[in-house]
Amino acid sequence: MTTLILTVAGADRPGLVAAVADVVDAYGGNWENSSLAELAGTFAGVIELSVADDKEAELTSALRGLQGQGLLTLAVLTGTPETVAADDRLLEIQVLGNDRPGIVREISTVLSTHTLSIEELATETRDAAMAGGRLFEASVVAKVPATVDLDALRADLERLATEIQVDITVS
Repeated sequence: MTTLILTVAGADRPGLVAAVADVVDAYGGNWENSSLAELAGTFAGVIELSVADDKEAELTSALRGLQGQGLLTLAVLTGTPETVAADDRLLEIQVLGNDRPGIVREISTVLSTHTLSIEELATETRDAAMAGGRLFEASVVAKVPATVDLDALRADLERLATEIQVDITVS
């Protein structure tokens, strides 16, 4: 089996997911994982599919045909087998604070400096109910190699939280 990773984006309207799912099914593909959302009137997401090796080219061509119909902007990539060290672990990080530009850049820079790899990142901004303004919230799942000094990572995240005035919780 071959793993394909699709990135999709298009003007939000009914039937976009069904159009992709129909093509995947027509070529015997299996929809494995996805993260899809409407963002500012655009439907966007990432989909992981598996398909028999001998059907990969046909499925890829058919998926690209959706783009030709003007339904979606689409990119198809071939996935690579994940290499996980036995002693790697996952760390969950929650961020909450007043919204401002640069929060994701600053947090991801700290994680990168400590050689953490982001497995999942979900962010949201919303109106602050009582205080006015906008709140920024992020949930990060990061892969932590055994060689990482967790105390140093926590200290850098605490320093950053103070600097940019957000709450950061690590678990």
